Amino acid sequence: LKPALDACTRCPIGGCASQAVAGCGPANSALMIVGEQPGDLEDLKGLPLIGPAGAVLDGALQRAGLTRTDAYLTNAVKHFKFKPRGRRRIHDRASRDEMLQCKWWLDFEREQIKPKLHLALGATAAFALTLNPAPLADRRGTVEETPDGAPVLITYHPAYLLRLPDAHAKARAEALFEEDLARASSLL
Repeated sequence: LKPALDACTRCPIGGCASQAVAGCGPANSALMIVGEQPGDLEDLKGLPLIGPAGAVLDGALQRAGLTRTDAYLTNAVKHFKFKPRGRRRIHDRASRDEMLQCKWWLDFEREQIKPKLHLALGATAAFALTLNPAPLADRRGTVEETPDGAPVLITYHPAYLLRLPDAHAKARAEALFEEDLARASSLL
Protein backbone atom coordinates (compact mmCIF):
# COMPACT_ATOMS: atom_id res chain seq x y z
CA LEU A 1 0.00 0.00 0.00
CA LYS A 2 2.69 2.52 0.96
CA PRO A 3 4.49 2.71 -2.42
CA ALA A 4 1.17 3.07 -4.24
CA LEU A 5 0.05 5.79 -1.82
CA ASP A 6 3.32 7.67 -2.25
CA ALA A 7 2.75 7.65 -6.03
CA CYS A 8 -0.89 8.74 -5.75
CA THR A 9 -1.96 11.73 -7.84
CA ARG A 10 -5.74 11.42 -7.36
CA CYS A 11 -5.79 14.89 -5.73
CA PRO A 12 -3.21 17.69 -5.43
CA ILE A 13 -2.44 17.23 -1.71
CA GLY A 14 0.18 14.55 -2.35
CA GLY A 15 2.32 17.00 -4.29
CA CYS A 16 2.87 19.12 -1.19
CA ALA A 17 3.22 16.50 1.55
CA SER A 18 6.51 14.82 2.47
CA GLN A 19 4.98 11.39 2.03
CA ALA A 20 1.73 9.47 2.21
CA VAL A 21 0.77 8.09 5.59
CA ALA A 22 -0.59 4.57 5.31
CA GLY A 23 -2.49 2.89 8.09
CA CYS A 24 -0.77 0.52 10.51
CA GLY A 25 -1.75 -2.15 12.96
CA PRO A 26 -2.79 -5.79 13.08
CA ALA A 27 -4.13 -7.12 9.78
CA ASN A 28 -6.88 -8.94 11.69
CA SER A 29 -7.86 -6.08 13.98
CA ALA A 30 -11.48 -5.94 15.13
CA LEU A 31 -11.18 -2.15 15.56
CA MET A 32 -10.21 0.36 12.87
CA ILE A 33 -9.61 3.87 14.18
CA VAL A 34 -9.92 6.45 11.43
CA GLY A 35 -8.53 9.95 11.94
CA GLU A 36 -8.95 12.88 9.62
CA GLN A 37 -5.56 13.45 7.97
CA PRO A 38 -1.91 13.34 8.94
CA GLY A 39 -0.50 16.27 10.85
CA ASP A 40 2.98 17.72 10.51
CA LEU A 41 4.73 15.07 12.65
CA GLU A 42 2.80 12.20 11.03
CA ASP A 43 3.80 13.54 7.60
CA LEU A 44 7.45 13.62 8.58
CA LYS A 45 7.48 10.20 10.32
CA GLY A 46 5.02 8.39 8.03
CA LEU A 47 2.84 7.05 10.87
CA PRO A 48 -0.77 7.92 11.75
CA LEU A 49 -1.84 9.58 15.00
CA ILE A 50 1.57 10.00 16.63
CA GLY A 51 1.48 13.75 17.32
CA PRO A 52 -0.14 15.57 20.24
CA ALA A 53 -3.60 14.29 19.26
CA GLY A 54 -2.20 10.77 19.16
CA ALA A 55 -0.96 11.17 22.75
CA VAL A 56 -4.48 12.19 23.82
CA LEU A 57 -5.88 9.18 21.97
CA ASP A 58 -3.37 6.81 23.60
CA GLY A 59 -4.30 7.98 27.09
CA ALA A 60 -8.03 7.68 26.44
CA LEU A 61 -7.60 4.24 24.84
CA GLN A 62 -5.70 3.04 27.90
CA ARG A 63 -8.43 4.30 30.25
CA ALA A 64 -10.97 2.43 28.07
CA GLY A 65 -9.00 -0.81 28.39
CA LEU A 66 -7.56 -0.66 24.86
CA THR A 67 -4.17 0.12 23.37
CA ARG A 68 -3.07 1.36 20.00
CA THR A 69 -1.74 -2.16 19.29
CA ASP A 70 -5.33 -3.46 19.58
CA ALA A 71 -6.40 -1.39 16.59
CA TYR A 72 -5.61 -0.64 12.99
CA LEU A 73 -5.00 3.12 12.80
CA THR A 74 -5.42 5.12 9.63
CA ASN A 75 -6.69 8.42 8.27
CA ALA A 76 -9.47 9.33 5.89
CA VAL A 77 -7.05 11.52 3.92
CA LYS A 78 -3.59 10.05 3.39
CA HIS A 79 -1.49 13.20 2.85
CA PHE A 80 -0.89 16.25 5.04
CA LYS A 81 -2.61 19.34 3.65
CA PHE A 82 -1.15 22.52 5.08
CA LYS A 83 -0.57 26.23 4.64
CA PRO A 84 2.96 27.48 5.16
CA ARG A 85 3.26 30.11 7.88
CA GLY A 86 6.86 31.15 8.23
CA ARG A 87 8.80 27.98 9.00
CA ARG A 88 5.70 26.17 10.26
CA ARG A 89 3.23 24.09 8.29
CA ILE A 90 -0.28 24.77 9.60
CA HIS A 91 -3.00 22.13 9.12
CA ASP A 92 -5.51 22.96 6.38
CA ARG A 93 -8.72 20.96 6.17
CA ALA A 94 -9.08 18.75 3.09
CA SER A 95 -11.94 19.67 0.78
CA ARG A 96 -14.86 17.32 0.28
CA ASP A 97 -13.54 16.47 -3.21
CA GLU A 98 -10.09 15.66 -1.78
CA MET A 99 -11.73 13.45 0.86
CA LEU A 100 -13.72 11.62 -1.80
CA GLN A 101 -10.61 11.12 -3.95
CA CYS A 102 -8.86 9.56 -0.96
CA LYS A 103 -11.86 7.40 -0.01
CA TRP A 104 -10.66 4.76 -2.47
CA TRP A 105 -7.60 4.16 -0.26
CA LEU A 106 -9.64 4.01 2.94
CA ASP A 107 -12.05 1.55 1.34
CA PHE A 108 -9.08 -0.57 0.23
CA GLU A 109 -7.77 -0.67 3.81
CA ARG A 110 -11.24 -1.53 5.13
CA GLU A 111 -11.50 -4.39 2.65
CA GLN A 112 -8.12 -5.76 3.72
CA ILE A 113 -8.65 -5.44 7.49
CA LYS A 114 -12.40 -6.22 7.68
CA PRO A 115 -12.81 -4.67 11.15
CA LYS A 116 -15.79 -5.47 13.32
CA LEU A 117 -16.09 -1.77 14.27
CA HIS A 118 -14.87 1.52 12.83
CA LEU A 119 -14.19 4.42 15.18
CA ALA A 120 -14.48 7.74 13.32
CA LEU A 121 -12.42 10.49 14.94
CA GLY A 122 -13.95 13.77 13.79
CA ALA A 123 -16.14 15.05 10.99
CA THR A 124 -13.82 14.19 8.10
CA ALA A 125 -13.51 10.56 9.18
CA ALA A 126 -17.25 10.32 9.87
CA PHE A 127 -18.02 11.66 6.38
CA ALA A 128 -15.45 9.43 4.68
CA LEU A 129 -16.90 6.33 6.34
CA THR A 130 -20.64 7.10 6.19
CA LEU A 131 -20.98 9.73 3.44
CA ASN A 132 -23.31 11.53 5.85
CA PRO A 133 -22.46 15.26 5.88
CA ALA A 134 -24.53 16.07 9.01
CA PRO A 135 -22.71 18.04 11.72
CA LEU A 136 -20.60 16.02 14.13
CA ALA A 137 -22.16 17.60 17.22
CA ASP A 138 -25.47 15.89 16.44
CA ARG A 139 -23.84 12.50 15.79
CA ARG A 140 -21.12 12.10 18.44
CA GLY A 141 -21.62 8.92 20.39
CA THR A 142 -23.91 7.34 17.81
CA VAL A 143 -23.33 4.26 15.70
CA GLU A 144 -23.99 4.71 12.00
CA GLU A 145 -23.13 2.50 9.04
CA THR A 146 -20.84 2.62 6.06
CA PRO A 147 -22.59 2.34 2.69
CA ASP A 148 -21.83 -1.41 2.81
CA GLY A 149 -23.40 -1.80 6.27
CA ALA A 150 -20.35 -1.87 8.58
CA PRO A 151 -20.80 -0.14 11.97
CA VAL A 152 -19.15 3.23 12.62
CA LEU A 153 -19.00 4.76 16.10
CA ILE A 154 -18.59 8.51 15.76
CA THR A 155 -16.65 10.62 18.25
CA TYR A 156 -14.54 13.74 18.53
CA HIS A 157 -11.08 13.96 17.06
CA PRO A 158 -8.57 14.24 19.91
CA ALA A 159 -7.12 17.39 18.28
CA TYR A 160 -10.48 19.05 18.96
CA LEU A 161 -10.01 18.33 22.66
CA LEU A 162 -6.61 19.99 22.57
CA ARG A 163 -8.04 23.17 21.03
CA LEU A 164 -10.86 23.76 23.52
CA PRO A 165 -9.99 26.90 25.50
CA ASP A 166 -12.70 26.67 28.17
CA ALA A 167 -11.69 24.28 30.97
CA HIS A 168 -15.26 23.19 31.72
CA ALA A 169 -16.09 22.52 28.06
CA LYS A 170 -12.80 20.68 27.65
CA ALA A 171 -13.43 18.44 30.68
CA ARG A 172 -16.94 17.64 29.39
CA ALA A 173 -15.69 16.84 25.87
CA GLU A 174 -12.87 14.65 27.25
CA ALA A 175 -15.39 12.72 29.37
CA LEU A 176 -17.62 12.16 26.33
CA PHE A 177 -14.61 11.07 24.25
CA GLU A 178 -13.59 8.55 26.90
CA GLU A 179 -17.19 7.35 27.15
CA ASP A 180 -17.18 6.74 23.38
CA LEU A 181 -13.92 4.76 23.58
CA ALA A 182 -15.32 2.67 26.42
CA ARG A 183 -18.37 2.00 24.26
CA ALA A 184 -16.12 0.96 21.38
CA SER A 185 -14.38 -1.47 23.71
CA SER A 186 -17.73 -2.94 24.80
CA LEU A 187 -18.92 -3.27 21.19
CA LEU A 188 -15.89 -5.41 20.36
